[in-house]
Amino acid sequence: MTTYALVGDVGGTNARLALCEVENGAISQAQTFSTSDYDNLEAVIRHYLDEQKQDIKHACIAIACPITGDWVEMTNHDWAFSTKVMKEHLALESLEIINDFTAVSMAIPMLSEQEVIQFGGRAPVEGKPIAIYGAGTGLGVSHLVHVDKRWISLPGEGGHVDFAPNSEEEGEILEVLRAEIGHVSAERVLSGAGLVNLYRAIVKSDEREPENLKPKDVTERALKDTCIDCRRALSLFCVIMGRFGGNLALNLGTFGGVYIAGGIVPRFLDFFKASGFRAAFEDKGRFRDYLVDIPVYMITHDQPGLLGAGAHLRQVLGREL
Repeated sequence: MTTYALVGDVGGTNARLALCEVENGAISQAQTFSTSDYDNLEAVIRHYLDEQKQDIKHACIAIACPITGDWVEMTNHDWAFSTKVMKEHLALESLEIINDFTAVSMAIPMLSEQEVIQFGGRAPVEGKPIAIYGAGTGLGVSHLVHVDKRWISLPGEGGHVDFAPNSEEEGEILEVLRAEIGHVSAERVLSGAGLVNLYRAIVKSDEREPENLKPKDVTERALKDTCIDCRRALSLFCVIMGRFGGNLALNLGTFGGVYIAGGIVPRFLDFFKASGFRAAFEDKGRFRDYLVDIPVYMITHDQPGLLGAGAHLRQVLGREL
């Protein structure tokens, strides 16, 4: 008889829930729920489990917020809960609550070659550290290391490190944004809102008035080549993604590879392939040769958060990934 666990990937807008086969990690019965339709996370889980009619004793939920203790408060939604209390209410033997990017990082060992696209470099070195980052609503960052047959995710808030310009154009962008918002983190330029910030800063540095655009407007205009400012913004976004990824690779010697997740880059994949991304990734002066063989991958699996939540839970339950 197949034993299932519950896995989830919860953001400010949607909560995705699925079943995970404990023995092999296969994900099935995935459903997406609008967080605005439910009072709390427990209500969504109850609704889903009532439909599935499975005897679930273990669960792992990935959530888009820092996880620092028993009490969990979502960053972009008003849901908050005690992990211990929810575990008791749902009659679970174990309930793991992890950061959403911890889940994405734990998905890496489960991915096949068909679920990634490689951008330069050579083959990954087995057993070496891995970096994961992704631009979406924010900029998520995590690292993954392999120790004693176990994968250990190293979560953090790396998206909030300083934006480090390395060209005259990027320096002008920093000046404009610093005058507006003070501290300029990497997330301020590598996210949905960051794409708009880049566009606005480009226009304002030319002493013109920017339009009130949304991220998808910038992308669409850039791809249609109807706005040179938007095209410059998208090109700069790709270059800064490369610089940031190279920084992550230097930090931990990630010869196991650097992985890109998040919802933004897949929307302009052909543009990204032809951009200055890889050149910027390797543009580290004296340390270019250190980075040149490190492969960069974009994750194309449609639910890495669910896959990684399952991998994390299976490892907690004693399975080897």
